[in-house]
Amino acid sequence: MGMIALGAGLAVLTGAGAGIGIGIATSKAAEAIARQPEAKGDINKALLLGCALAEATAIYGFVIALLIILFLK
Repeated sequence: MGMIALGAGLAVLTGAGAGIGIGIATSKAAEAIARQPEAKGDINKALLLGCALAEATAIYGFVIALLIILFLK
C-alpha cells in the first residue's frame, strides 16, 4: 500500500507544476500588456490557451492518481 500511495502522490505533483507555470505565465502576460496595451487581445488569447493546457496536465495527473488508488489496491 505504501508504494501505491507514493505513486499517487507523485502523480498529484503535476498540480504544483501547473500552478507554478500558470503563475509565471500570468505575470509575463501582465508585463506584456503593460508594455503593449494595444496587443491585449492577442496576449489574452495566448495566455488562456496556455493556462488551459497547463490545467489539463494537472487534471490528468489527478485522474492518474485516482486510478492508481482505486485499481491497484
